[in-house]
Amino acid sequence: MAVPGVETSDETLAARAAAGDEPAFEALVIRYQARVFRLARRLTGNDGDAQDALQDAFLQVHRHLPSFRGEARFSTWLYRIATNAALMLRRRRGRRPAESLEEFLPRFDADGRHAATPAELRSVCNAEEVIDRQLLAERARAGIDRLPDLYREAFVLRDLEELSTAEVAEVLGVEPAAVRQRVHRARLMLRGYLGALTGVKP
Repeated sequence: MAVPGVETSDETLAARAAAGDEPAFEALVIRYQARVFRLARRLTGNDGDAQDALQDAFLQVHRHLPSFRGEARFSTWLYRIATNAALMLRRRRGRRPAESLEEFLPRFDADGRHAATPAELRSVCNAEEVIDRQLLAERARAGIDRLPDLYREAFVLRDLEELSTAEVAEVLGVEPAAVRQRVHRARLMLRGYLGALTGVKP
């Protein structure tokens, strides 16, 4: 029995939904649909695919709820399903950016020093001051869409959805060290890409 003023936990709702309580499942959908749509939008790159991924994710959740044993938090389990649904849809529809951001990674000389000059590096850090904020936001979204899947999913979950490194590792089924490496590389690519808008080469 619910206690007035106390929100029912995800795990309790999931257990009820698994037992056939449809209002409990609907409560989970209402609680998470906006967050799942936002995640799917960031991973697929457009609203239409995000909506399809959202529907697919919750269909899978409904189908597999009886197998949810609570070893992980419900939100982590849901994010894993939603991430996979969005990426599968993206790959199935062949949505690949024409060019990757790999070319925007930092360059180093033979001695291991950064090839950019100190002035150029400062310019990269000040990109937001040089570029119109709205344009910067648009270019940032375009840059995220051009990240290779391996790095984009980790970056979106860690930096945009603000999951902890441990949670992202659980969602992606990798070690925390791998998450840190992927997020770091994604940040470098995006920093180089945005810096290039000011005329600075990585």
